[in-house]
Amino acid sequence: MTMHRRRLVLITVATTLATLGALGAAVGAVIFFGGYYDISSTKLHFQLVHTVLEQGMRESVQHYARTVQTPAYVTRAKSLSTTGGASSPALLRGAGLYRDNCVACHGAPGVAQDDIGKSMQPVPGPLADASRRWRPNELYWITRHGIKMSGMPAWEFHLADEDLWAVVAFLVALPELSPQAYAAVTRQAGEQARAPRPERAVANAVRGRMALSQYACNACHVIPGVTGPDTFVGPPLKALAARKYIAGHLPNSAANLAQWIRDPQKINPQTAMPAMDVTESDARDMAAYLLLQ
Repeated sequence: MTMHRRRLVLITVATTLATLGALGAAVGAVIFFGGYYDISSTKLHFQLVHTVLEQGMRESVQHYARTVQTPAYVTRAKSLSTTGGASSPALLRGAGLYRDNCVACHGAPGVAQDDIGKSMQPVPGPLADASRRWRPNELYWITRHGIKMSGMPAWEFHLADEDLWAVVAFLVALPELSPQAYAAVTRQAGEQARAPRPERAVANAVRGRMALSQYACNACHVIPGVTGPDTFVGPPLKALAARKYIAGHLPNSAANLAQWIRDPQKINPQTAMPAMDVTESDARDMAAYLLLQ
């Protein structure tokens, strides 16, 4: 093939690919902006889409969880009695926390998911066999950090680390439990209060940015640097440091802003902003971030 002919072939191939790419982009734009793509949760994902996303999630979790060190008692968790008898405090604690926080979406042996869990897309799978599909360090990472675009929340800002590992320990033991044993061990667990999360003395603005999303502040406020909807439920929080007052009368300072975040209705009983059960440390971190914007 002559040089001239080779050049013509390359130009033809490049032109064809560019044309196909432009045509694909045009079709995608029509579907996207025309609203033709059905986003309803009653319309299932294509199986290929589900499979690809599932594999991507698995690869990501394995990558980021590889440095997590699993406590020894978690790896021994299969010693939980299959008859629901006495077990270690950590496993019983995990059983209670799982019952109170996880069953609604994931179900349990002999216990169906709540309607919300059944109707989510992608559907949150049962965890009765989770420890056969995931290592304990991976289960911990998923529980702590959550999974984007899946409905799986991150529990890092809502459960202490010891509680996270207690849940993982219970997940390790869960495949050995019959429905009767699950019912017995969750009864034995009784009411479970969440362990207190450690308080930090120094505010951390980086954590504050994460906390603002984990407490869903971006559901009502437009916050610089925090991804969220273009909402007008609460005032935008841009240039908050330039404001003289918080809530109209409270002098603007890091301490007062943290106080407002923790208990707004104590400062202004007429405000629609709810208390979000924010810890003192998290409130200081959130205030530090907001006052930098």
